[in-house]
Amino acid sequence: MTQEGTTPAFNFIRAIIADDLKKGKNAGRVVTRFPPEPNGYLHIGHAKSICLNFTLAADNKGVCHLRYDDTNPEKEEVEYIKSIQRDVKWLGFDWGKHLYYASDYFEKLYNCAVELIKRGKAYVCSLNADEIRDYRGTLTEAGKESPYRDRSVKENLDLFHRMRKGEFPDGAYVLRAKIDMASGNLNMRDPALYRIKRIAHHRTKDAWCIYPMYDFAHCLSDSIEGITHSICTLEFEDHRPLYDWILDELQVERHPQQIEFARLNISYTVLSKRKLLALVNEGHVGGWDDPRMPTLSGLRRRGYTPEAIRDFCERIGVAKRESLVDTALLAHCLREDLNKRALRVMGVLRPLRVVIDNYPEGQIEELDAINNPEDLNMGTRKVPFSRVIYIEREDFREDPPQKFFRLAPGREVRLRYAYFITCVNCVKDEKTGEIIELHCTYDPATKGGDAPDGRKVKGTIHWVSVLHALKAEVRLCEHLFTQPIPDEEEADFRSHLNQNSIQVLKPCYLEPSLQSAKSDAYYQFERQGYFCVDSVDSKSNALVFNRSVSLRDTWAKIEKKGK
Repeated sequence: MTQEGTTPAFNFIRAIIADDLKKGKNAGRVVTRFPPEPNGYLHIGHAKSICLNFTLAADNKGVCHLRYDDTNPEKEEVEYIKSIQRDVKWLGFDWGKHLYYASDYFEKLYNCAVELIKRGKAYVCSLNADEIRDYRGTLTEAGKESPYRDRSVKENLDLFHRMRKGEFPDGAYVLRAKIDMASGNLNMRDPALYRIKRIAHHRTKDAWCIYPMYDFAHCLSDSIEGITHSICTLEFEDHRPLYDWILDELQVERHPQQIEFARLNISYTVLSKRKLLALVNEGHVGGWDDPRMPTLSGLRRRGYTPEAIRDFCERIGVAKRESLVDTALLAHCLREDLNKRALRVMGVLRPLRVVIDNYPEGQIEELDAINNPEDLNMGTRKVPFSRVIYIEREDFREDPPQKFFRLAPGREVRLRYAYFITCVNCVKDEKTGEIIELHCTYDPATKGGDAPDGRKVKGTIHWVSVLHALKAEVRLCEHLFTQPIPDEEEADFRSHLNQNSIQVLKPCYLEPSLQSAKSDAYYQFERQGYFCVDSVDSKSNALVFNRSVSLRDTWAKIEKKGK
């Protein structure tokens, strides 16, 4: 599924699939899968895999399965399962009837393990976890064979059957593959295939007390479902020999091809689910959907669009080599998308009261404002104007620096869609000296923002009528971490948390058209950035907006400079 009007970038995986189709491999079928473990929420790194798997299938007239690798009930929750389906659909993809669970195959997987035992390729080991680790060896030293490696097939079958019946405590036995303890690949040194774990499963309840390991369940689930191209991230490259060994030893009818690509690494964030879970559980963020989180639910709440994320995933491409992607590119993709669709509105985040002394008291005008200059078909709206308005505090300087072209004593500026005004006086707080109010005059002949005598002003500022303003809370989110790679150094990644990653501004004042703002709508607050209604905290009587992204586009400058 590619975006309309675009051509997917050709990459080495597309080349492999194209060659397979040319040769008639897999009877011309292309079946991929997205296989999340339901132990956390999906993040932007998963989006790359989702887009890749679903798009490859769709572009080659195939299908993509959504399969939960739910083999570790200790960390899995129904909440995660529901969130994963919601996120995949939000991104714009549909698995149709192809929704599966590894737990669907528990009986088949058990029988496959029994078959390996019968073939002398698996055994029940009595070593505990620490002993297995010691026996495993290192990258430079071969491992040692377990003293239980040569148990007879009959004894192994009996022990494995009794493991299933629940006769032994957790950790008493594991089923291991019998491969090669001297292998240069540590994954091939008699890896565990099954372990005892007395934890109720979200689907099978208490039917099982032994569960397959990921490597064992994953390749067989792929085979059972008829997956043709099992696409995974680069850290599974060393697991591929085990993937193939299991399928070869069982002589399966359908043997998928595992292909690895580089996972997404993005600056100023972490994408380890373990670390993201720590941020949630330790209260560093407000939950998995906190707008500062790189989760898809967090990005959605912040105002990211599925189109922008799909565009980002297409731009970063697919490679075999790990790299770090600048988070500015993700923001750039969002700006490009929102620039075309976002309604322009006026909102004052740090208000300063302005009284227009010569404007008639009690008079209210309805001024025409353009909804989106990038798409004039979006029409116009009416914005109320009155004698007292709010402007941004930063749009006034009592002693303006050079090249400051906004409001200052004696200076004239344009009010967006309204009039030219000139500052004649400022009122200060007697105790603090802070400017709390400006007094200005306006030129009635400049309605609409132009002077009939042709005079020009250098500054245009936005505003909101005090009589009609909506009070709101606005949240400005920044990078969650202060370092581009927060988990690169030996120091705890938490030490790089940005203590100023969110700034809450209130009260802010917005034009009245936002009274009916919806959480699935996108807005550009003129000169401020792109914003959306917070889908969790905003209510009809208490508007809360999150800034999705600022207007400043550092990535566009980088692109322009590089051309």
